[in-house]
Parts: sequence; structure tokens; C-alpha cells
Amino acid sequence: MSLLYALPGNAAFARALCRHTGWQRGQLELHRFPDGESLLRLATPPRGVVAMTCSLQRPDAKLFALLAAAATARELGATQVGLVAPYLAYMRQDARFRPGEAISARVIGNLLGSGFDWVVTVDPHLHRIHDLAEVFACRTTVVQAAPELAAWIRANVRSPLLVGPDGESAQWVEAVADRLGAPCVVARKQRRGDRDVSVRLPSLARWRGHTPVLLDDIAASGHTLIDTARGVREQLPQASPVAVVVHGLLGRRSREALRGAGIARLVTTNTVPGELAAIDVSARVAQALAILGADAA
Repeated sequence: MSLLYALPGNAAFARALCRHTGWQRGQLELHRFPDGESLLRLATPPRGVVAMTCSLQRPDAKLFALLAAAATARELGATQVGLVAPYLAYMRQDARFRPGEAISARVIGNLLGSGFDWVVTVDPHLHRIHDLAEVFACRTTVVQAAPELAAWIRANVRSPLLVGPDGESAQWVEAVADRLGAPCVVARKQRRGDRDVSVRLPSLARWRGHTPVLLDDIAASGHTLIDTARGVREQLPQASPVAVVVHGLLGRRSREALRGAGIARLVTTNTVPGELAAIDVSARVAQALAILGADAA
């Protein structure tokens, strides 16, 4: 029987994975000391193939516990230790843009790749890196969210026009548009800082009567989506844009700012838990987990 342990905050996704796969939940305890250090305990003895599930938003506070869980499982008898990270952090810094900068994608790939035998994730932010195998020292499986995104849009949006806020979003926009048989456009973005971006859209005049669906893989500050929404509203003032995001890292103020920019509805997948997580990708992740577990058995 394969075991799946959930790091704090990941219990709901772990329950869904176990329901889909038949894996057994392992019990994990994490205690935080007053000085900020942690004590991790695998209350269910590990055996055979085990996996940890942990979505890596705000990753710095999670990485020690995650690596400690993997090392402890291996020490106590697990034959293989895998990681299910629905959201995989640190993939956006995939090059050295200024002298001396860390290439974070390579750092996280080496760190997790040395601690785990395999990693499953959903739509990592790959731009100049085209395959996780380029930076990970272990086997990796990438789950595509496009089928679930398309299904949600089909069920909830009339006559969608898919809008990508920048060239990096084109891969998701085109994949979803193809599944829907819907038109799509991609904007050009200029970024001057974390919260200073400008977006230029092509003409949308031929798409009057369609509902703009802003689609991106990651939303953190929300400024890219806000600028895109304003550009859409300038060209299509009667439209009520919808925003669909794979990984929602938005705080309360960012969500309020998006609504203030005229976005009628904002939804994300459940790779990151939260009130916006209306699109469930757990079944597709479970398929990948089941295959890896069977191969390792």
C-alpha cells in the first residue's frame, strides 16, 4: 500500500488524491518551536513507495519541513520518495538577468531533485527552460491544466475570447482556445518592476459580442491582469471580462484591485488552496501519481 503524506495546508488536495488513487494517507506532524525551528514526525511509519504533497506558494517557510520529511521517510525504510507539488515555486527566475543573480530554477531543481526520486507538478512556469528535466536531478512529470480550464470556461462563459496578457501566457491561451474552438489574442507586456507593468493589446474590434477571458498561469500581485483588463475595457466597454488563472497567489488587496479593474469573475485552479479555487485538477494529478507509484512498486 502506497502512502501519501500532506504537509500543513495540503490536506484537502491529499484527500482528493487518495480518493482518486486508493493510496493511503500517512499522518505527519509538524511542530514549530518559539525560535522558528521545526520538528517533523512521520506518525505513520513509512514503507514502500511514499509521496509528500505540498504546494509551494510562499516556499521559504516550507522547504525545510519538506526536505526533512523526504529524508526521514527514506531513513525509516521507504523504497522511493516522491513529491507532489501542485504549484512549483522559483521557476520564473530561469536566467541571470544581472551579474551575480541566482538562477533560482536551477537551485530549486537541484535541491528538490536531490531529495526526491520524482516530482509531479502542474503547469510550471517554463519560458527559457523548455523541460523540467533541464534543471531537475530526478524524474519529473508535468500535468497540464488546459482540459480543466477549458471545461470550466465552456460551462461558465458564453462566446469566450481568450486573452493572454503576455507572450509567456501564449502556450496556455492557445492550448485552451484549441480545446474550445474559440478565438484568442496575446498582448505584449513591458515589465519595469514587480508592480510596474504595461500591457499593449491588439485590436479587439472584430470580437465585439464575445466575453473576454484573461488567462494566465500565475497571478501574484495581479498588476498584469489589471492592466490587461483595463485595456480590454477600453476597446470593449460593454464587456465583462473574466479572469482564469492556473496558480492563484493573490492576497486580499490584489483580489480587490482586480475586481476594481472591472473583472466580473476571477477563478483559479486548486493547485493553491483558497476561496478562488473553483477548478479542480486533482483527478489529473492523481493519474500521474498512480502511474509513478505503479512504476516504482
